[in-house]
Amino acid sequence: MSQCKDIKAHLTAGHSLTALEALQRFGCFRLAARINDLRAEGMKIGTRMIEENGKVYAQYYLTPFTLEFSP
Repeated sequence: MSQCKDIKAHLTAGHSLTALEALQRFGCFRLAARINDLRAEGMKIGTRMIEENGKVYAQYYLTPFTLEFSP
């Protein structure tokens, strides 16, 4: 499976993902670029900034779907 497919499946399963987790699980050194690719495909991916031990990093997650109704 490609990195994008692996990451998409991981997020779709309801899990979040950080750069370190992506490197460990999928061998992905450029998670932000893969997230950008998935967003370009139409996935609604949110970003949460986490601060731990004086360091800040991004955690990505799939945002809930919103239904739009037209009258």
